[in-house]
Amino acid sequence: MDIVALRSLIAVADYGGFHRAAGALALSQSAVSQHIRRLERSLGLPVVERDGRRTRFTAHGAQLLDEARLIVGAHDGAVSRLLGENGPRPATVAVGATEHGADRILPLLTEAVREVRPEAEVRVRIDRSARLAEAVARGELDLAVYVTDAVTAAGRPVGDLPLAWYAAPGWRPPAAPAPLPLVAISAPCVVRRRALTALAAQHVPATVVAESGYLAGVLDAARAGLGAALLAVPAGAHPDGLVPCRDLPAVPPVGLSVLARKGSDPSVNGAMVEAVRALLAARGAARAA
Repeated sequence: MDIVALRSLIAVADYGGFHRAAGALALSQSAVSQHIRRLERSLGLPVVERDGRRTRFTAHGAQLLDEARLIVGAHDGAVSRLLGENGPRPATVAVGATEHGADRILPLLTEAVREVRPEAEVRVRIDRSARLAEAVARGELDLAVYVTDAVTAAGRPVGDLPLAWYAAPGWRPPAAPAPLPLVAISAPCVVRRRALTALAAQHVPATVVAESGYLAGVLDAARAGLGAALLAVPAGAHPDGLVPCRDLPAVPPVGLSVLARKGSDPSVNGAMVEAVRALLAARGAARAA
């Protein structure tokens, strides 16, 4: 399949729509739409559908998205290996981030790269922490921001990511002794584990009623009123269509770390690390004030 079209598909999923995907890829929105239609023609099946003002992946689209991540990752890894450490490399910086807080972290990483290397093309990847660490080890990513407790990689801590409970407007938890319905990323997930642990410590019975492999599915389930979700909130930005649930137990933040590819540009890496640290430090100061 067309690698360019697959990159657009991944960007639509990672950025939550065609407009944001186009901005991230430095393409027009119509170009991204054409890429998606090209994939649909190749499959003979619809990939996305409109749900009000939002774009939703069909069942076939979700399956294609999983395969697209594998195909693009394998392609980029092969290019990196074929060029070798001493061969000519394209002016590309590949960065990755955990889904938790990616909407605030990735723009900062992109801006930091362009301040140091304005000529560079920035490619982004949102994935689970373990997969990001593996991608760095394979040379597919130059730097990744991940949840520290999710992997054993020896990365560099950059700060704490606050967590807070959210649900749809008007949602109310069921009366005791009914368990609290939760929506969460499928296991293994550090944030999911934190949610269940915090509730158990306060003797609040809970059950996961909806789960998804990606954060977008968790947000959709929470907006549909299926339950409460524990979400990362860097810089105090509330998720669209959700409101805080202040009656649920407080949950400690999760630590974030960065892992850089061996041989990657230290000046670029340093700029990205400082950008993430500044974001997390600002949020920590706001909470303390």
